[in-house]
Amino acid sequence: MKFKWEGVMPAMTTKFTAGDSLDLPAFKHNLRAQLNAGVHGVILGGSLGEASTLSQDELQLLLRDTVAEVGDSIPVISTIATGSTRNALLFARQARDCGASGLMVLPPMRYKATEKEILLFFESIAKETDLPVMIYNNPVDYQIGVSISMFETLLKYDNIQAVKESTRDISNITRIKNEFGDRLKILCGVDTLALESLLMGADGWVAGLVCAFPAETVAIYELVRAGRRAEALELYRWFLPLLELDINPQLVQNIKLAEVATGLGTEHVRLPRLPLSGDERIRVERIIKKAMANKPELPDYKRHLQS
Repeated sequence: MKFKWEGVMPAMTTKFTAGDSLDLPAFKHNLRAQLNAGVHGVILGGSLGEASTLSQDELQLLLRDTVAEVGDSIPVISTIATGSTRNALLFARQARDCGASGLMVLPPMRYKATEKEILLFFESIAKETDLPVMIYNNPVDYQIGVSISMFETLLKYDNIQAVKESTRDISNITRIKNEFGDRLKILCGVDTLALESLLMGADGWVAGLVCAFPAETVAIYELVRAGRRAEALELYRWFLPLLELDINPQLVQNIKLAEVATGLGTEHVRLPRLPLSGDERIRVERIIKKAMANKPELPDYKRHLQS
């Protein structure tokens, strides 16, 4: 599937049963809510999807089922998060075989790689696959960053097309646009900087709280796109306390608790994660409850959806 790296792309949570197996019915229930809200793609197997606890067989099953569910309506992106170049190349081939439309690739985080090693890692994947690639640039959490000069090298590969921008430096969007124009698409990867990023020219939003609030998330993007900034800002201000649940070590548990509140998921996580408890659970539940009690009526954003 040919597509544009634009719009809202949920980093999907992975649903588990109480017995710790994949809960495909619960996953598809959430996926349908995303489709109904008008998301522009979905991303599987990221950090929010508890990728480090998934087997490759489980990820491939999720990919195949998702592709079958969405058909050609939106792209399905598979994540590559491994410390081994050999595994990365294997996972790229498997993703294509499962029908993935593109790849989101993290750097080899388990080893403090040099710039030369990082470039070779990404280049090897770009050579291995014809799928479009989005590079995840998150030096804050992963301690490995991709600089403008590194992107200059990487963009000689036509299928390296986008960056998940998570540097937390809003001015980096302008740097990328000044240097590469539309050659490198920018998707904001930090929920609490999404509106700011879109206003500065980001092309899309890899979102987390969208898993629990799909319509609200897509509405913000579409309102900005339509030039209805005041309405987007009002909605974003309501949303921000929820979005802050994404920038937390327990982001998976936080967002799954929000999914329960909106009827879009379960709280089951895979060990070593545990559901929230004690004071932290009370704090998060209070944030969710307050937001739900003050949930705004959404403006008519769907008339601005991309064809």
